[in-house]
Amino acid sequence: MAGKKILIVEDDKTLLEVLRYNLTKEGYDVSTAVDGVQALDCAERERPDLIVLDIMLPRLDGLDVCRIIRKKEMAIPILMLTARVEEIDKVVGLELGADDYMTKPFSMRELLARVRAMLRRAEMMQREAASSEDAAHRIMVGELEIDVARHRVSLSRSTISLSPKEFDLLAFLAKNRRKVFSRDVLLDKVWGYDYVGDTRTVDVHIRWLRQKIEVDPSNPKYLLTVRGVGYKFEG
Repeated sequence: MAGKKILIVEDDKTLLEVLRYNLTKEGYDVSTAVDGVQALDCAERERPDLIVLDIMLPRLDGLDVCRIIRKKEMAIPILMLTARVEEIDKVVGLELGADDYMTKPFSMRELLARVRAMLRRAEMMQREAASSEDAAHRIMVGELEIDVARHRVSLSRSTISLSPKEFDLLAFLAKNRRKVFSRDVLLDKVWGYDYVGDTRTVDVHIRWLRQKIEVDPSNPKYLLTVRGVGYKFEG
C-alpha cells in the first residue's frame, strides 16, 4: 500500500505530527489539514486514497466534512477520530458515510492496521467495480464477442469490420437479447426519429451483418427473423 495518498485532518498539532510521521514512515504520501474547510479543499484538490478525519475541528466539524464529501460523491474511505465516547457520535459518523471509527486515545499500531485494512478493502472494491463495468460493456455469445465500449466485434477471436450503423444495430439487438423488434422500432432506436427512409434499410443491414457474423448466413444463429414481426438476437 506504499505510495497511497492519505489526508490527515486534525487540529491537535502534536497528534497531527505523530500521525504524519508514522504514516510517512509506512510509505504513504501524506498531506494535512487543521480545519474542516481546509480539509474539503484538500480532498477535492488531491483526491486522497483515504482520509483520517477528526470530529472536533474548527470552522467546520468532521461530521459536516464527512457529509459534504459523501454528498459530492467522492468515494474516499474515511476513518473518523474523536475524543468523545458517546455512542451517538459513532452512529452519526457512520450514518453520514464514515467507513471506520476510532476513539482517542488509540494505539498507533491499531490505527496503522485499520488504515491498511481500509485501503485493501477500497482497492478490492475498485477492482470489482471495474470488472463489473467491463462485463457490462462486453457481450459474449458463443464465439461472438461485442465490445460496446471499444466499438469492436470479434468472431472466434478474429476482428470483424463493421460500419458504425451495423455496429449500432448489432449492439442494440444484442443488449436486448431474445426481444423481438419490428423494423419501425429498429429505425427509431438505431437510426433515430429524424431518419428519412423505409424499413428496407433494416433488412439490408441485417443481411450485411449476417454475411459478416454468421457461419451460414442462410441459416443464421444470432440474427433471427420473426416472420411478420421483425428481428431478434438469439443466443
